[in-house]
Amino acid sequence: MSLAPWLQRQRTSLLAQRGHAWLLHGPSGLGQYELALELARAWLCERADGQGACGACGSCHAIDVRAHADLCVLLPEVEMLALGWPLDEKAQAEIDDKKRKASREIRVEAMRTAVEFGQRTSARGRGKAVLVFPAERMNTISANALLKTLEEPPGDVRFVLATGAAHLLLPTIRSRCMGHQMAWPAPQEAQDWLQAQDGVVAADVPVLLAAAGGRPEEALRMHEAGRSARAWSALPQALARGDMGAVSGLAPVELIDAMQKLCHDLLRVGQGAAPRFFAGADLPPPARIDALLQWSRKLQDSARIAEHPLNAGLMLESLVTLAKSALNSRSP
Repeated sequence: MSLAPWLQRQRTSLLAQRGHAWLLHGPSGLGQYELALELARAWLCERADGQGACGACGSCHAIDVRAHADLCVLLPEVEMLALGWPLDEKAQAEIDDKKRKASREIRVEAMRTAVEFGQRTSARGRGKAVLVFPAERMNTISANALLKTLEEPPGDVRFVLATGAAHLLLPTIRSRCMGHQMAWPAPQEAQDWLQAQDGVVAADVPVLLAAAGGRPEEALRMHEAGRSARAWSALPQALARGDMGAVSGLAPVELIDAMQKLCHDLLRVGQGAAPRFFAGADLPPPARIDALLQWSRKLQDSARIAEHPLNAGLMLESLVTLAKSALNSRSP
């Protein structure tokens, strides 16, 4: 998949500037990872032209096959596996032997490996690059290990950190990096790009973009995960009925995100504003504001444990029960 045009413009702008460490920040789903990888690719490219990497040299090929000796990618293990990046042998063996699950944090062991990587000589002679995403997934120990390297960086290594929650990073991390606020695409540009992606039906584009809050990369991920526009439009009424079938296949994290968007829209409508994530015609009748606010607080509490539920099935049932109760509350 080619880089989206609004990301191409940002890449060109960032490559024209100097700095050993960048922090790409903004709401999640704006292409932080994609832009970070393109910066690293261009820094290491053997024939970069200032606009980006050539895509054809040995360095670009090595990145494509996830085997570049001068690129260190720091992601949570679940993201590493999803995006095709190899884990170190010890971590892979522990996961394969079911001694532990893949981590959702950037582990301190991986960070220490990255610090050691920064001290090594470049294998290809174009310097080295370290990519950290999502940077807010560093725990305190990992972040402090990175901080020391950011404060006294080796001469030929550059860093790009990408995040959808910059406020969760240590202030000292933020202060050591040059910041870049991710740009939003124009609405028509986002629609045109999403419609051009494989398998996306033109009629679904407005629904998917609304569901993703206008973020086309997030909308594409929803499509690729099998979350159809029709199912999204039907979700509010299904939750009001307590229909468990409507949430089958969703992880607790995904369901909570959808419910928070629905709650947000109902609160907006209750104040006379237009909904953002769902079409007005898809929403159930107005619910009591106090019930919606209570539901919102319970969803926030649930979000804190959603990635590690004791029983995902029971959690989904509980969430649907709470939704049905809130959505069917009526003013006396």
